[in-house]
Amino acid sequence: QVQLEESGGGLVQPGGSLRLACSASEGIFRRNAMGWYRQAPGKQRELVASLTEGGSRSYAESVKGRFTIAKTANGYTVFLQMYGLKPEDTGVYYCRTRGLWGQGTQVTVSS
Repeated sequence: QVQLEESGGGLVQPGGSLRLACSASEGIFRRNAMGWYRQAPGKQRELVASLTEGGSRSYAESVKGRFTIAKTANGYTVFLQMYGLKPEDTGVYYCRTRGLWGQGTQVTVSS
């Protein structure tokens, strides 16, 4: 079974940047849509960015203009580049594709 693993989270000050990576054990993203989700404490998991098989991108309104989703050509990794981070971006970030989830990576935005 394909394994997904997120990385790149951490503690960052407001206005800072992070790049998250979702790495797969095979090139699953080459032919499958995927999404980046986040779950803030006490809140439901929400979709923040998605990428179709064909490469079309969509974003939650709260992150438009600040986050960018992209994948490698070999389909093994999808990135979420995050700029202008705000405290409300804090949460555990997960990647998902074909019904599979990674274990998540914590992003904390705080001064």
